[in-house]
Amino acid sequence: MSLAELNPAPASDAASPAAIEVDNVDMDFGLGGALLNRRVLRALSGVSLQLTRGRALALVGESGSGKSTCARMVAGVYKPSHGEVRFKGQNIAQMRGARLQAYRSEVQMVFQDPFGSLNPTQSIGYHLIRPLKLHRPELKGKAVEAEALMLLESVGLHPAMDYFKRRPHELSGGQRQRVAIARALSVHPQVLLADEPTSMLDVSVRLGILNLLEDLKQQRQLAALYITHDIATARYFAEETAVLYAGHLVEQGPSEEITDRPQHPYTQLLIDSVPNPGRKIATDRARRATDIPLWTPESRGCPFVSRCPRATAVCKETMPGPTALGDKHWVRCHNL
Repeated sequence: MSLAELNPAPASDAASPAAIEVDNVDMDFGLGGALLNRRVLRALSGVSLQLTRGRALALVGESGSGKSTCARMVAGVYKPSHGEVRFKGQNIAQMRGARLQAYRSEVQMVFQDPFGSLNPTQSIGYHLIRPLKLHRPELKGKAVEAEALMLLESVGLHPAMDYFKRRPHELSGGQRQRVAIARALSVHPQVLLADEPTSMLDVSVRLGILNLLEDLKQQRQLAALYITHDIATARYFAEETAVLYAGHLVEQGPSEEITDRPQHPYTQLLIDSVPNPGRKIATDRARRATDIPLWTPESRGCPFVSRCPRATAVCKETMPGPTALGDKHWVRCHNL
């Protein structure tokens, strides 16, 4: 059974097919070396995902697991080595000219570092007016500024005129991230790719940003990909959670099901890593080596084998296929 068959569109969205389909995608990067000794890193291996409007999918894993690579591939920054990324049924690798420009406005990213994603020499107003002029030519004159002010209000920055002429260094981290979200919304996207949007913010403002994203997702019927290493926030914001390790999807299902009844040892490790005052700081699983293996097209077996408490000989030789557990929950493990 393929991953696509295990992850059909939700029943409530049957009349509205997935906005984004990632179909059995591999993503390879060259690591240098001589022509005949060139090494290849396989950052993503056989990844299949669907993003549906009005719903969020959380992509969870450690740093280096391939989460941001997946988001950049969906955004069209990277072209898959194998497989396809489709938007409304069309392969984005085949888009050209005006169709490609339209896709770039329909799929927008919110980056991890709000200060790094804004030009420190330009005003907040500039960051909103520029995409409006490039992607929404129907707006003219004062209508452009009025739309920019409305966007600031929509992300909770009010009165908007107080922020319009400021520069990024005059705002807090949470306010800068709200500006970045407003900029992404300025071109009326259908898909929002949020790459760890709260990880560089103070704990006190993270919940506010997640609540804002949740409201916008519902109001604008956005299809959201929420990338995070924090499986606890994945449950809070996303309807579904997919767990990624060394470029392989190892478990996916409804967020509550994943966090309440995790089946893959790696998912269990991520949950054990969430701070809990009623539990010891380190568990046996958390003490294991934490290096993610360098995966290549020639690599065999399960990538988690060196860290897995259940590992057997077969785990070193073959990658397990997906096993359906019910309620759109599936896992890849030989030893359930």
